[in-house]
Formats: sequence, C-alpha cells, structure tokens
Amino acid sequence: MIAKKIKVLCVDDSALMRNLLTEIINAQPDMQVVATASDPLIARDLIKRHDPDVLTLDINMPRMDGLVFLTHLMRLRPMPVLMVSSLTRKNSKASLKALELGAVDVIEKSGLGIRANQMQDDSLIVDKIRAAAQSKPCRLGCAPQRAPATLTSSAYPQASKRFVMIGASTGGTEAIRHVLEPLPENAPGIVIAQHMPSGFTRSFAERLDRSCRIKVSEATHGEPILPGHAYVAPGGIHLKVAREGTRYVLKLDDSEPVNRHRPSVDVLFESAAQHLGKLAIGILLTGMGKDGAAGLGKMRQAGAMTLAQNEATCVVYGMPREAVAQGAAREVLALGEIPLRLMESAAVAAEH
Repeated sequence: MIAKKIKVLCVDDSALMRNLLTEIINAQPDMQVVATASDPLIARDLIKRHDPDVLTLDINMPRMDGLVFLTHLMRLRPMPVLMVSSLTRKNSKASLKALELGAVDVIEKSGLGIRANQMQDDSLIVDKIRAAAQSKPCRLGCAPQRAPATLTSSAYPQASKRFVMIGASTGGTEAIRHVLEPLPENAPGIVIAQHMPSGFTRSFAERLDRSCRIKVSEATHGEPILPGHAYVAPGGIHLKVAREGTRYVLKLDDSEPVNRHRPSVDVLFESAAQHLGKLAIGILLTGMGKDGAAGLGKMRQAGAMTLAQNEATCVVYGMPREAVAQGAAREVLALGEIPLRLMESAAVAAEH
C-alpha cells in the first residue's frame, strides 16, 4: 500500500520563493506541493479545491497581510500553518504573533536558496512540514486544559530556592507562555531551551516579559540565575547551567548541534543534572523528535523532579512521548496543570 503524501500549499508573493519551496518539497518521497498562490485571496480558493495538509504562508504580501489571513483561517478553518519569514526585527515580532494566532512554526527565508548549506536547510524545512502535518491545529482563542488561576507568592514562600529547566520545540512558544504567565514574582529561576531560529529569541523573550510577572530575558554568558527571572537560550547557541562558588550561572557555547539542534534541550538538561541535581525541576514540552528525553532521564537519576506535557495538550507529541517511553518523566500533565505543579514541587522540595 502506497502511503499518502503530505499535501502542501505554498503562499508567497515571490515566485522565487514559491519555486524554491516547491523544489525542496517535491524532492521528498512523502510530500508534494499541490498548488502555489501569490496572495491569500488566491490561496483561499485553492484551499477549498485541494484541501492541503499543510500551508506555508508568507507574512508580507499584497492584497491581504499574512497575519490577517492567518487570523481568519484559524477562526474559520483551522489547519497546520508554517510561516515563511525573512530574518528582520519587524518580521520576528510578526512571526511570534503568528505563533500566538495558531501557526505551528516558522521557516526562515534566509535558509532558502543558499546552496552552501542547502542540504541541512532542506532537511530542517521538510522536518518542520512533517511536524506540522502531525500537529493538532487549535482554533483561535482555545486554551490549555485546566489553566490555573494566577498563583500568589505568599502561597509558596520557599519556592525561589529551586531552579526550573524547560525544553520545547514545535508549538513551544505558546506552551512556554502558558507555563510562565501564571507564575508569581518569587518563582524559581527558570532556564529555557526552545528550538527557534537565531534572531527570533530576543523578540520572544521580550514578548514574554511583557505578559509575565516574572522578568524574562535572552540569556547572556556568565549571568547568575536569579529567582523571579526566566532566561531564554539565544537561537543558534547552546545554553547550560554551571556552579561558580555559591552561585549558579548561565553558560553559552557554540559547539556542534546535538540531536540536530542548537540550542539543544539535552545539553541544558544534562548540565542541570550535573550541577543542580535535586535542586532542579525539569519540564519537557511539545515538540517533534527526541531532544530532551535523555537529558530529562539524567535529571531524574540525579534526583530532580521531572515533568512532561501530555499528548492531549501538545501541538506535536514527540519529545514528551520519548521521555515517557524512556521513563524519564515522574509525572505527565496537561499544559494547564504544569504551573501549579511547578510551584508545588519547588515549595515541597525546599522544605526538605
């Protein structure tokens, strides 16, 4: 029996981009471009005609802006969407808004058409299409299961004595937001490895900082991990934790990718297992692949509390599934349950 191919519709006002994506996608045995469109109004009719599994969507287009089209699409006909964006400050903010609106992931235009690194770039692009095809699109405005009320500092007076490591990939930007927003000002110091292109992470951290009570910033080399702060790994750089005297600090390095990712969740989690041990809480969220599963297992072996997001609330249940299969997660929770469990775990651990 011949497996059904992933049907892709490419929407971009650049003929060059449409042709490049078509070439990359049609070279894969498990996917094909069923149509292309130069603007969203043309795409609207092609969606009805071809019923694609995945849509690639440019942000800046004539006749209708990509974000406006995405908003209508996720309200009326939710489907997996990959945003195609050039790496600019303005577009990184627009891409993050697209992820908030329900897009699955972002493809960098800078990775298209540059033949020197094309094989690696092609592989990342088609992997994102495969992940999108497996994802569960969410109607605009839907929330995680059992989202908590805002948590208060007074209920968890000792929680700031612990450290939290979070890893995520596909669907992770919104999952991380749902974890961080309810947290009180005395939350443990939080270190985050999210698979994201370089240039997007600063805007991501700034966006979180505006919506959270804790302070969120892009991580810098050597800075101490403080309570009430969250640190996002810069795109394209590994993030680790280390001990310097009585302080725990962040370390950045540009060594080779691990599990094809940099930053890698395994790199972060393994450093936490080595330097933090029982002081740490590890959380593995939505994403395709296995990055983070082995590291979460090492954290558990070192005495850390380890949590994994459940299948029902994941955009892509890949990384958490692998962690559960390996016995790395002590508990498997709906996304909305994680903030409360995080604070409870930190407070209980601090009492012992």
